[in-house]
Amino acid sequence: MPESRGLLTLSNELLKDVLDCIEADPDRTVNIDRRAYLSVESFRLPSLPEPSRAQDIGNFRLVCRRFAEIAIPYQFAKLATRFSKNGLERLDKICSHSHLAKHTRKFSYLVPYFYVEGREQIEQLLESRGARHRFLDPSLFRKKADDQRRILCTKEDARILGKAMAAFVSLQHVQILRLQDEADRMLLDMMEGSELPRPAMLDLKWTPACIHATSTIAQALLHSRSPFSRFSGPMMNSQSALVIKDRIPQTVSLLASRLTCLELHFDDSEALNERMRAASELFKTVFMAAENLQAVHVGFPSRSPLDLGLEEVFHGVQWEKLRAFGIQSWRLDADEIVQLARRHRTVLRGLRLRDVQLREGSMWKDVLAMLRSEMEQLEWVSLRRVDYAKHFDELWADCMEIVDGSLEGSESDNEDDFPAHFSVAGSDNDQEDGIDFDSEDDHSLADTDQGPDANEIALSPNTTASLPFCTCSRSSDPASADDLGDNGIFVFYQQRKMWEQWVIGRCPEHSCT
Repeated sequence: MPESRGLLTLSNELLKDVLDCIEADPDRTVNIDRRAYLSVESFRLPSLPEPSRAQDIGNFRLVCRRFAEIAIPYQFAKLATRFSKNGLERLDKICSHSHLAKHTRKFSYLVPYFYVEGREQIEQLLESRGARHRFLDPSLFRKKADDQRRILCTKEDARILGKAMAAFVSLQHVQILRLQDEADRMLLDMMEGSELPRPAMLDLKWTPACIHATSTIAQALLHSRSPFSRFSGPMMNSQSALVIKDRIPQTVSLLASRLTCLELHFDDSEALNERMRAASELFKTVFMAAENLQAVHVGFPSRSPLDLGLEEVFHGVQWEKLRAFGIQSWRLDADEIVQLARRHRTVLRGLRLRDVQLREGSMWKDVLAMLRSEMEQLEWVSLRRVDYAKHFDELWADCMEIVDGSLEGSESDNEDDFPAHFSVAGSDNDQEDGIDFDSEDDHSLADTDQGPDANEIALSPNTTASLPFCTCSRSSDPASADDLGDNGIFVFYQQRKMWEQWVIGRCPEHSCT
């Protein structure tokens, strides 16, 4: 009797089904015009790594050569690398093997705060606060600061990133994220309450880290002739835009010409209006060069709306291929929104106006009427937390600003704690973070604009593209914009939900929401 070969007799398709249970199919992505695209593909932050997943895939690959080949895309389609000695060394090893690197389609660069000055004062700071914690060992911070200094002095990060971008021949999406480990978080919290003079403290800054990471990635992408077409920066610093404008203007223009998707969220509020106005020419350069854009998002902190004209950023550009457009946290006149939407009325399928506050003299009903009557292809619209600027200011007059959160990660660079493939949450986990990550058929999520997930960055709408147009004879659909109940003073949750559905012609009374 011939010996049974067990698992080895299974087809490749069945083996991939097994791998799908461990890690999502690397070929399964969201189409550009789908409602969840920008949330899932660009703004969904990586969750903490699960060593068991990496180990399971690794063990699968150890079975035999055939299993090893089948599992490579699952392990290396999405790579996340930390700016650190260990992280860069690991990236160097991966991109030295073309049969691994050729499968990478999304690269996330996880960048910690840079240690700028005052390393010698760390013991004084910790002693003054009575620190007694393993994460607050002065030697830990000195080592991290020294490692950063060596990387910057030797330009090892630039070398390895250039090598990696050249090796990633299938690269589509590049993402820069801010990483804050437990030690840095505790130190920053301590510094907030310290009475020591600022120069005497260890100074951690995101601005130089963001500037350096963006510059080195840009140069690496350009020199490697990378095929990438999507860039996401959900934690950008406004000051970095000014530095990039002066340092690498030609590089920015060349890279922008390759883009089909661009998502930027600036998470600092200091001197925001002045910095964005100063960066206006940079935005013009980028948007004029990015003729192939299909999806674009530009956002700011929810509690600090940008108070500039829309065209000071977008400069009247019209994209012939645009499918999804989003802005977040902006003070605008109704006419500004109308004019930008009208330029794309024949192509735009999704519009997101999150945290947009209309200035005095403008009415939301005027925006809604135009969207309903003129937008030929519009399939979804999101109006989450839209309001009027005066009411917004009154609500937050006595409240502290809530800064959009950073990505927290492990304090360790060990392979087990931070595996090379570092799984990024995808469409199979869309409900984890609340309202804005809802799936196309799920309507059971939270029904409020507040709560712990209210400030998550996402560009998916609250309306559902799959709902049919209502033919119910009892529909309470308002006959015109004047019947929408817009009082020009404030907007409440149920009202804007009804507005979203009214714009795309769905019945607010009988649709599932």
